[in-house]
Amino acid sequence: MTRTYPVLVRYAETDQMGVVHHAAYVVWLEEARTRLLADAGLPYHELEREGLFFPVVELALRYHRPLRYGETAQVEVRLEEVKSRRVAFAYRVLRPGGVLAAAGRTVHVPQDREGRAVRLPPKVYEKLRALAEA
Repeated sequence: MTRTYPVLVRYAETDQMGVVHHAAYVVWLEEARTRLLADAGLPYHELEREGLFFPVVELALRYHRPLRYGETAQVEVRLEEVKSRRVAFAYRVLRPGGVLAAAGRTVHVPQDREGRAVRLPPKVYEKLRALAEA
């Protein structure tokens, strides 16, 4: 299932020319990813409270067209891969009119509070599998 979330480009996210700085996209991807998880019944703050963390271990992002201050981007996110020790998300950031601004992917390895890689708990794994297959 792909979900789309709007993001208003803020002045602080742009350079002197009013173009979005490349680092802002990473923040937008994180926001879309955590919103998708929350919508699927897996709020990130609750996962952390239970001792489960999803650090980014891989990030790929390709920029196609610039976004500018004041525009509203649409960030599409979908859960692309679910394994017992790894999850991956795919993203598309769209300019007004549906023009592709950027596309990317993040990979996450579930970890415990001590930073050790762990298997996904069955309840979490099942919810993620259902989300990926929706």
